[in-house]
Amino acid sequence: MSLGNIIEESFERSFKLYSDLIDSLDEATLNSKLPQLPSNTPGLQLWCVVGARESFSRAIKANQWSGFSCSLETASIIAPVSEALRRSADSVSEVLTSLDSYTDVQNRLIIDLLEHEAAHHGQLIRYLYGLKLAIPDSWKAKYGLD
Repeated sequence: MSLGNIIEESFERSFKLYSDLIDSLDEATLNSKLPQLPSNTPGLQLWCVVGARESFSRAIKANQWSGFSCSLETASIIAPVSEALRRSADSVSEVLTSLDSYTDVQNRLIIDLLEHEAAHHGQLIRYLYGLKLAIPDSWKAKYGLD
């Protein structure tokens, strides 16, 4: 398997985890903060995921960082968050499959985006436990959660 295929497969696994997560949430949970701890909300965590996917997709295509922006206007309603997660995943997949090879800059951007996806997995696991939420089976399997 080529490195490009491994990268694409890694992103697809991450996209599936986020899809399974958003399918398990309701709007009250999307807008919940961790009790007695400094935190934002799961919705804002997902807003950051969408923005990073969009921003890094542009950067990978342009072969240079061009700043962070997010098209998701509200992170408090399930349907737009779910759609933005799907759309931003498609954007990443499209840019990765459109390139025959990656420059060093693109490699760094791709790895940075994978790290960002994983960092938010960890943050969202905090919310799953802290808010006593049902943990999607895919998250249990990937991270050995119970």
